[in-house]
Amino acid sequence: MAIKLRLARGGSKKRPHYRIVAADSRMPRDGRFIEKLGTYNPLLPKDSEVRVVMDLERVQYWLGQGAQTTDRVARMLEAAGVVPKKDRSNPTKGTPGKAAQERAKAKADKAQEAADAAAEPAEEAAAE
Repeated sequence: MAIKLRLARGGSKKRPHYRIVAADSRMPRDGRFIEKLGTYNPLLPKDSEVRVVMDLERVQYWLGQGAQTTDRVARMLEAAGVVPKKDRSNPTKGTPGKAAQERAKAKADKAQEAADAAAEPAEEAAAE
């Protein structure tokens, strides 16, 4: 059984509140979980001490049992100093998609043609 430490969403529409849980990875996000390890309230200010509350002993236990963390929970654990910070580098994340690159190329080609067309009559006038 693969255990994940992840967030389970609660709260009403537009008012999220999350539980940090240890759950079987095959269960639904908000479904059955093994143990509640803490809470996360994203509506509170970032410097609030009750924004993220975790039972760090139990988190350490589950990590010792081989549980994997989701990216968001891993970041919370890094901030708490439970796990070492790891480098995240995705240099291609900010690059435009294929269609956007094609549109940009077409726009650049059109601008180049317009510049060439504007330069041609000026050359002919200078030759006369």
